[in-house]
Amino acid sequence: MKKILLLSDTHSHIDDTILKYVEQADEVWHAGDVGDLVVTDTIKKIKPLRGVYGNIDDDKARMEFPLHNRFMCEGVDVWITHIGGYPGKYNPSIKAEIMTNPPKLFICGHSHILKVMFDKKNNLLHMNPGAVGKSGFHQVRTMLRFVIDGDKIKDLEIVEIGKK
Repeated sequence: MKKILLLSDTHSHIDDTILKYVEQADEVWHAGDVGDLVVTDTIKKIKPLRGVYGNIDDDKARMEFPLHNRFMCEGVDVWITHIGGYPGKYNPSIKAEIMTNPPKLFICGHSHILKVMFDKKNNLLHMNPGAVGKSGFHQVRTMLRFVIDGDKIKDLEIVEIGKK
């Protein structure tokens, strides 16, 4: 069983509230637009981190993180990318792969819009944690917490940090 903290679009922002939730997780997953690598370096000092780079990330972030990160967590096939779209509107660059080899959990960021939905056609769960940073059009800073227990994804919780 693993407790996961999922965040995205930090845009160089890290604070004590985010770090409080990092402490409570077994792993932290970042869905891109890290900004300054101080964010991920700080998280990595506390908990294991998996991530991808986003469209605002510089060459240092692109050397540290991949564009796509696909891995197994317990019995769950996970795919994280920054610009992935969502069920019915997947990014054209990944749509064929989703259709032919769907993961069980598909995660992206970029939109700054928190969205969790099940894709019945591809039998996958899509998650976008919204944005936890202070840059962008979003009004409320958000993250997601959940548990992966074997091949089950459960105990999903929206974390609202408040106005930016």
